[in-house]
Amino acid sequence: IFSLIMKGGRFMIPIGLMSLVMVTFVIERSMGMRRDRVMPPPLIDELGDLAANQEAFDPRQAYRICQRNPSAAANVIRSMLVKVGRPQSEIEHAVAEASDREANRLYANVRWLNLAAAVTPLMGLLGTVWGMIRAFHDTTQLPAGRNKADFLAEGIYVALVTTLGGLIVAIPAAIFSHYFEGRVQQMFHEIDELLFSLMPQVERYEGRVRFSPSSLQDKESGDSDGDLEDSSPGGESAVPESEASN
Repeated sequence: IFSLIMKGGRFMIPIGLMSLVMVTFVIERSMGMRRDRVMPPPLIDELGDLAANQEAFDPRQAYRICQRNPSAAANVIRSMLVKVGRPQSEIEHAVAEASDREANRLYANVRWLNLAAAVTPLMGLLGTVWGMIRAFHDTTQLPAGRNKADFLAEGIYVALVTTLGGLIVAIPAAIFSHYFEGRVQQMFHEIDELLFSLMPQVERYEGRVRFSPSSLQDKESGDSDGDLEDSSPGGESAVPESEASN
């Protein structure tokens, strides 16, 4: 196999580099898109328990849970929590922007696999075309009496090696690209389901209170109520809407 690769000539060098790119990003995305990194089980479990108890739901507590479990899912949920008390359309817009941002971040390195799948066959084809041109040109330079058919067949055989190499790299790259794309869609579908479970509790605060960003932060002193100036009916401290709008 190594001797066959060497016969492909210098056009096998960029194909070999693209194969390294493919392997690198397949490994990197396999690690970066693990479920426990995108949707940590503690985050899902704690938020699920919090959403199940409507009376005890506290946006500040949910925010601290997200802080303790940094991930793509936590970033999307935090974008919803910082909009607590605002109109539903504003919350949905913030969540949609955060989801797109996190999905693009996860999908960023998958684009290198798309590049490998699209470009590598063209590299192989370019090497094959160049090799065939050389083979036909060299055939015309043969002295009389030489078997041109055998010489031409050998030249074409060598030229086709680059096409084979390009396809060997491109096919796995395309397969992994589609796999990772589907995985991103599946995980963000699950994130959306988690958001829907929290949305009814968030809607209770619409138009009633607004939490200041500092009140949602997890302070080292453990007292996050220092920035709050009033209390909501459920006993949760919150900034009144009239003061938050100022």
